[in-house]
Amino acid sequence: MSTWLGLRDSRVLVAGAGGIGAAVARGFLEAGADVTVVDSDPSQLAKLGASSDFDPAGSRAIVIDLLAADAPRVVVERMLEIRGGIDVFVHCVGVNDRRPILELADDDWLRILDINLTTAFRMGSAVGREMVRQRSGRMVFLSSVAGLMAHRNHAPYAASKGGLNQLMRSMAAEWADSGVRVNAVAPGYVETALTEGHLAKPGIREALVNLIPVGTLGTTEQLVGPILFHASPQADFVTGQVLYVDGGRTLV
Repeated sequence: MSTWLGLRDSRVLVAGAGGIGAAVARGFLEAGADVTVVDSDPSQLAKLGASSDFDPAGSRAIVIDLLAADAPRVVVERMLEIRGGIDVFVHCVGVNDRRPILELADDDWLRILDINLTTAFRMGSAVGREMVRQRSGRMVFLSSVAGLMAHRNHAPYAASKGGLNQLMRSMAAEWADSGVRVNAVAPGYVETALTEGHLAKPGIREALVNLIPVGTLGTTEQLVGPILFHASPQADFVTGQVLYVDGGRTLV
């Protein structure tokens, strides 16, 4: 990764060690950053360690359920202990439930909103408090084209991502004069563990590819550059923006 990003020795916290989170963590490591990853699943952290120089057995991993009431405090305190501060926070936590609205119960709705949106609010608030105190910092939230477009069978997911976009903008507005920049990257149709089962259904892959002007699905690696850019000093004059990384999906 080019040194022009200026991320060497940045203290980075990535929430989520799944497909996109893992790719982003590897990208920061390649850029010379000091990376800590938080996830509730130790096996995801172990996979990340197997694919990079990330050491899940050392101080670079925090195993905790971000839905736990004290999780944000614990994570921030741990970052201050092992890193002395937080320069970059990336939120890559999300789930989906592809069912029609009339088949969803209250618990289904609340589960997705809690995981996708409430963890973003609570972690973002805890990290934001520290960044405001130190008068510098970068946050990047993983949004989705679903936060803009009206996809069928995506209601809780779409609502969580639309809410995330507005949450991000509010954070950006409130913390701008404290040197904190807050943005979102919104992927289109990307091949991840979250989409694997859906893409395996007959005709689904072909139908989605036909909706993308560039003619292919995205990869997790194609999201790394845009996220690292927003986390870097190169994006110092960018805040409150949603960058769609979607192969042109939102054009049509």
